[in-house]
Amino acid sequence: MKKNRAFLKWAGGKYPLIDEIRRHLPEGNCLIEPFVGAGSVFLNTEYEAYILADINSDLISLYNIVKLRTNDFVRDARLLFTDEFNNSEQFYLLREEFNTTADEYRRALLFLYLNRHCYNGLCRYNLRGEFNVPFGRYKKPYFPEEELYWFAEKSRNATFVCEHYHDTMVKATQGAVVYCDPPYAPLSATANFTAYHTNSFSLADQQGLARIAHQLSVESQVPVLISNHDTELTRDWYQHASLHVVKARRTISRNILGRSKVNELLALYKKAE
Repeated sequence: MKKNRAFLKWAGGKYPLIDEIRRHLPEGNCLIEPFVGAGSVFLNTEYEAYILADINSDLISLYNIVKLRTNDFVRDARLLFTDEFNNSEQFYLLREEFNTTADEYRRALLFLYLNRHCYNGLCRYNLRGEFNVPFGRYKKPYFPEEELYWFAEKSRNATFVCEHYHDTMVKATQGAVVYCDPPYAPLSATANFTAYHTNSFSLADQQGLARIAHQLSVESQVPVLISNHDTELTRDWYQHASLHVVKARRTISRNILGRSKVNELLALYKKAE
C-alpha cells in the first residue's frame, strides 16, 4: 500500500512508523484518534469511518475548512507560498495577523503558511495562546497541493472535533478501534518537548490515558493502541497492554549529530478472544 504524506509538517509525526502501526492496529469499522496531529495514521488506513480529535482548535478548524472548502483553500493558500512572503519581515507580520485575527478561514490559511515557513514545522504557543515559533529560513517552502486534495478526499468519511481526549474516547463503542498518539513522556528530566499546545500534557494525563484504554478494552471490547517512548515509566503505565518495541528517529534537536534512533512502544490494549 502506498504511503501518503500529511500536508502539515509535524513534530513526532507518525509517517515513518506507519507500517509498524498498521501492523498492530486491529480491524474495525471506525478509527478514533483523540490526538490526530497531522493525521498520518488516518491518511494511511482504510476504515469505513473516522472520528478525529485534537485539543488544538486551530488544527481542527483547518481540517474542517480543507474538507468543506477544498478548492478555495488551495487557491488562496498558494498565494502565500511565493518569494514575496518567504522572508522574516513578512513572516512576523503574518504571524502577528494569525495571533490577532478572529476570521477562521484566514487563520486556517495562515496556519498552513506558518507551519511550512516556521522553524522545523513546530506548533507551539505561549501562555497567552499566541503562536511563537520563529522563522525557519527555508529556501523554497513546499506547497502541499497534492497532499491537501488527498486529505480532503479521505475526509469525506471523517468527523473532526476539538475536545479533550477523555471526551473522545468515551464515545467508542464495540466495533471501533482507538489509536492514541499523546504528547510523549520525556526520555529524561530535561527532555520535555511535549507542549505542542498551551494545554500541557501532565504525567497524570498519561496515567489517565492508560486507565481509560484498559477500561475500554475490558468493559467495551474496544481495542486501543498507544504510541509512546519506551521507558520504565511508560512500561509501568502500560502494564496491562501487549507491548511492541519499534525504532523511531527523533528529529527535534538543535544539533543534527544528536538526532538518533530511540526505542518507542506500541502498547495494545485488547481483550483476549
